Amino acid sequence: MSDGMRVVVVGLGIQGAKRLRVAGSDAVASVDPFRAEASFRDIRAVPLDSYDAALVCTPDGVKMEVLSHLLGHGKHVLVEKPLIDEGGPQALLQLAELARTNAAVCYTAYNHRFEPYFIRMKRLLDSGSLGRIYRCRMFYGNGTARDVRNSAWRDRDPGVLPDLGSHLLDTVLFWFGRPDTPLRVVSCNRFENRAFDHVVVGAPAGAMPEIELEMTLLSWRNHFTCDIFAENGSAHIESLCKWGPSTFTHRRRKLPSGRPDEEATVLVQPDPTWEEEYAHFKALCAAAPQAGGGGNIDNDLWLNDRLNALAAMALEKSPP
Repeated sequence: MSDGMRVVVVGLGIQGAKRLRVAGSDAVASVDPFRAEASFRDIRAVPLDSYDAALVCTPDGVKMEVLSHLLGHGKHVLVEKPLIDEGGPQALLQLAELARTNAAVCYTAYNHRFEPYFIRMKRLLDSGSLGRIYRCRMFYGNGTARDVRNSAWRDRDPGVLPDLGSHLLDTVLFWFGRPDTPLRVVSCNRFENRAFDHVVVGAPAGAMPEIELEMTLLSWRNHFTCDIFAENGSAHIESLCKWGPSTFTHRRRKLPSGRPDEEATVLVQPDPTWEEEYAHFKALCAAAPQAGGGGNIDNDLWLNDRLNALAAMALEKSPP
C-alpha cells in the first residue's frame, strides 16, 4: 500500500477531530449522522472504492456494526478504545475472523503506548536492570466528572473503568504482559455521577508484581503518575506530554542503604502520541496483505474479559 493511504474518519466528536487533523491529506471523507460538515451520514453510503481504511471514533453502542461493515469489505480499521462487549468475547472473535479472512487490520487505539516515557519505561523493564519487580502503582485522573455527567452515553454502566481503566490495563499489558493473577476491585464510588467516577483496582497479595491502579474523574487538574519498585531500584513517571512537563526518574539502589543514584529527565513538548500511533497504524496496514491481516484483537479479548469481570465486581460492591 502506498504511503498516501485513503482514510475515512467515522465520528466527528473530540477524538474524531484529532484523528482528522492527524490524517491530514490522507482523509478523503468523514461520516457523522449529526454533524453538518460530515461528508456522509452513514458509513454504508461511502463508496467502497474511494477509501482503504477508516478511523472509527463513534460511541461504543454502534462500534460493532460499523466495524463489521468495514472489516467485511476488507477495510483496515483504527478504532478508539475500548473495544469491549459486555456479552462476552464472541463479537470480538467474529471481528478477528473478518479481519483475518479479508487480510484487514483491526487496531484498537491506545495512544499512551507512544508516550516517550512509557516507551522508556518499557525499555528499562525489558533490560532487566531493575531486577525483580515488586510493585507497580499507577494513578490516572481527569477532571471531567461534570462533562461525563452531562453526556447520556458516557455516564452509564461502569463509567471510569472502561474510560481510563482501559488505558491503565493496556499499560500493564505493554510493560508486563498478562498478569498471572486476576485483578480485583478495591474500592468504587459514584461521588458525583450516575456511573462510577472513582475506582481502585489491585492484584491480590502475593502477586508479582503487585499492581495497583487508581482511576478517577475527580482530579480537577488532569494528572498521571507511575511508581515501580524493584530489587535494584525504582522508576517513576510524573505526568503525560499533553499535560507537561513530563518527568522520568530512575533510582539505583545503594546497599545496604543510603541515598540512591538518581537520574531525572524532564520532557516539555507537544503530545506526539497521535502522530506516532497513526504512523504505526499505516505500517500495519502496509504489511497486512503479506501478514493476512493483523491488529491487536488478542489484547482486546484480554481487556474485554478483565473489564467485564471488574465491572461485575464493582456493581456487586455498589449496586445501582
